Amino acid sequence: MTDKMMDKSCTEFAAELAGKVSVPGGGGAAAYVGALSVALCSMVGNFTTGKKKYAEYEQDVQRMLAEGETVRARLLELVEEDAAAFFPLSQAYGIPKEDPTRDEQLEKCTKDALAGPLEMMRQIAKAIELLEEMNVKGSRMLISDVGCGAACAAAAMQAAALNVFINTKGLKDRDYAAKVEAEADELLAYVPRAQKVADEVAAGIRA
Repeated sequence: MTDKMMDKSCTEFAAELAGKVSVPGGGGAAAYVGALSVALCSMVGNFTTGKKKYAEYEQDVQRMLAEGETVRARLLELVEEDAAAFFPLSQAYGIPKEDPTRDEQLEKCTKDALAGPLEMMRQIAKAIELLEEMNVKGSRMLISDVGCGAACAAAAMQAAALNVFINTKGLKDRDYAAKVEAEADELLAYVPRAQKVADEVAAGIRA
């Protein structure tokens, strides 16, 4: 992997995702969709800022834009980090079973591989909080984009969680697995929050 995933065109990234290669995979897709969700939130903020109609929310919108930029950048980094962590895991599965170091190497690589998706979930939770706030304070002209962002965030959160759980399932350190799964379950509570935003937007559009 000499090229950064996020330096590729959308067409190239989708082609590699579809190809018979280990990375990118579901984790990278989850992080990218999460980045798109918060990007939509920021787009609404950029069309809201400076408008007299929303002057009472100006400082809040500016804060949301700054926070959104940080979240988006981190999620794009996680596309790369997920790919970097998964490749060693895919190689570790090829270690001969008679190798006495196999279990130790698999355990380490598995823990490394789940760290990215768990961090994705944390960042997507922040994106959902921003979308909730933007749903109240953002321009009504772009409210459908808030809803789209929320729908994307819900999907990204669920996708990232799947990439956590597929890895915790194979861990021998069950205490560590339980701790990670407990945090992931808490973060999954953001999914209905995101869906609520999407539903509210849909209801308002169709009223």
